[in-house]
Amino acid sequence: MTKKTDAHQASFRDPSGYMFYDGKILRRAIKPIYFPQYNKLKDSGFFKNLISNGLLIPHEETSVSSEEIIITPEEIPFITNPYEWSFEQYKHAALHTLKIQKYALSKGFILKDASAYNVTFHKGKPIFIDTLSFDFYEEGTPWRAYKQFITHFFGPLVLAKYHGTEVFKMMQTHIDGIPVKLISSLLPTRTKLSSVIYPNIHLLAKMESKHSEDYKAETKIATLSKKSQENIVESLYDYIKGLTLKEASEWGDYYNKTNYDETAFEAKKTLIKEWIKPLAPQKLIDVGGNDGTFARTVIDSVPHIIVTDIDSNAVDYNYKQLQQNKETNMLPFVCDVLQPAPGIGFNNTERNSLIERLAEYAPDVTMALALIHHITLSGNVPFEKSASFFASFSKNLIIEFPTREDSWAQSLLVRKREFINHFDFYNETEFENGYQQYFTLEKKETVKGTKRLLYLLKNKNYAG
Repeated sequence: MTKKTDAHQASFRDPSGYMFYDGKILRRAIKPIYFPQYNKLKDSGFFKNLISNGLLIPHEETSVSSEEIIITPEEIPFITNPYEWSFEQYKHAALHTLKIQKYALSKGFILKDASAYNVTFHKGKPIFIDTLSFDFYEEGTPWRAYKQFITHFFGPLVLAKYHGTEVFKMMQTHIDGIPVKLISSLLPTRTKLSSVIYPNIHLLAKMESKHSEDYKAETKIATLSKKSQENIVESLYDYIKGLTLKEASEWGDYYNKTNYDETAFEAKKTLIKEWIKPLAPQKLIDVGGNDGTFARTVIDSVPHIIVTDIDSNAVDYNYKQLQQNKETNMLPFVCDVLQPAPGIGFNNTERNSLIERLAEYAPDVTMALALIHHITLSGNVPFEKSASFFASFSKNLIIEFPTREDSWAQSLLVRKREFINHFDFYNETEFENGYQQYFTLEKKETVKGTKRLLYLLKNKNYAG
């Protein structure tokens, strides 16, 4: 029996249905107003084909009544949002959405909702997660989600091409998409010569301004043939597929620049493997994990792994690697530890903060390698503060501490110039004192051939 214990905070905008928790299981309720569409999508094999081609999240029909239909989608361990994606991830999410619209048109349906929040990453690939985002196609009617696709996907990607992936963070403050007028104003004038950018951004912005005072919705909606819609989708698809990014990387060549020689590198990998094995984690997160190098040392033994990094290029490289290697249990995404994604949207609960999502994910092991000196010396975050951050979601923490003698730590300290003595607290003893407020010390080793210490810490509040 289905018992509704809690409505999902992100599910209130669609009159067709809503998500809710049945205990810890996430289910979707479909209202009678959407029964005709749902039944046609199901009976025609539309859902089945999308699911078998890896385009739509699989679901099972749990119960059917005259009042509602309940379906249970496949569980997704961790949801990432558009402002946490790398360039390639964002690109693939956009192409994924267009593939679905193209297929829907060919079967007499349309994608009525092209929100970027309807896509997330699961098993190494983008996946569409809103089963109720489809409707019947009406001859001559334009794609009603076209502008939404521009503001959620095409616009942000074109902006990133010219301004870098930092623009994706604009989706935090524009949950309904970056306004077309704003996108247009931020693009170089020469983009008005583009046969794709001009009609889909600049002209759209001009038309929007022209009809902005149509309060009574008196402007006649133009008709558009199915063939014309298919041409627009094809044009957007080809342009997005060819988009590339040239962006300087903070950590892109990180492992070639570090003071690790090959022996030290392998020694660190060995320690990590040895410490993780007896913990037998089901879920692991590597915070500041660059391209996933160290997380991959245990990829065959951990069912689900998250790797975050501040650098979009490192995340991109990781994402490409997992696709090439067909790794389905690793999820990379962009995260600035000094400024984790906040809760956004209506009531600040429509999209959960990163901290809330990590706490819900509850990794058995958290790794923070070559990260604490950046948090402490670049971010000026005291040890007890960063310890509190990790303790909020970590059961076991493997953390690397570069001592003051480490070349990277020295480089960060030297940049403090006349304030260097304010950071005398950056030492092994103070680090241990700060972290032992929240964790117990299980293991401690010097990484062979380095000035770095590796710690295995256990959360004091975790009884297990």
